[in-house]
Amino acid sequence: AEPPAWAPGPAQAAALLEEAADLLVLHRDFAAAVERCEAGCDSLGPGPGPESFAEVKCSLCVVGIQALAEMNRWREVLSWVLQYYHVPEHLPPKVLELCILLYSKVGEPQVMLESGSSWLRAQGNQRLPELGPLLGLYVEQVLLPLGLFEGAEELVRGCALEDSEQQLQLLGSVCESRARWARREETRSAAEEQQDPAAETLLGVLSQKLLTMVTLLRRALRSMSNHFYFLPYKKMLLATFLLYLVVVRLDPASPTSLPFIYKLVQLFRQAWAAVLSPIHRPPIRD
Repeated sequence: AEPPAWAPGPAQAAALLEEAADLLVLHRDFAAAVERCEAGCDSLGPGPGPESFAEVKCSLCVVGIQALAEMNRWREVLSWVLQYYHVPEHLPPKVLELCILLYSKVGEPQVMLESGSSWLRAQGNQRLPELGPLLGLYVEQVLLPLGLFEGAEELVRGCALEDSEQQLQLLGSVCESRARWARREETRSAAEEQQDPAAETLLGVLSQKLLTMVTLLRRALRSMSNHFYFLPYKKMLLATFLLYLVVVRLDPASPTSLPFIYKLVQLFRQAWAAVLSPIHRPPIRD
């Protein structure tokens, strides 16, 4: 069905806002709620608009963001609000806050990297009371999780914060996060370095056992060659041995066994070649 035609203006936008909120909260009709929000924003025109209906437009975007998130359409949120404000610098503080929280929650903080920086660096936003809280939120939820410590320090020092104590707290948070990041990297590197020698040692033990078993297997095959000489039998015996080695002696679920797979395959190929190499049969007596 064709959506109803609504007359433009703040009064109609306010009515659409109320209807969208009811659809979102009471009826859980998220698609219809987004439709009402879009109609309301269209009726108010592009850009931030006059102060008389700026709050209405901001509220329409807030309801629309929530409805999109409920439908798992969070990837559309930033582009959706920017079509009504055109540039990130014009986003209302509440809308920017919701976008940062949303993309941080879904593990995609990099989406807000450029938009958040543009808003915080804009001259027109430097005197807003929301500058300090939004700067802290952007640093904690976007820059630090991405490891952008130098950019965070530069941004904190560059913003015109009236509260010098807040600036010092943010710089302290950046230093602490940098230290934690460095410790995690050191721990990861140390763990990788310790794992390699242990893996090589275990692989060496396995290869020695494998060579010993191959030697014993070849001797057994030579002793049996006086009675029968069947290649399928040797293949079956080798397959049984390799199955025992892989399934019984190695635990595939163990993380330490994973790095050996490629090298073990090479060892198995060598063992196969060694066992199945031609065995000198005794001369046939007349």
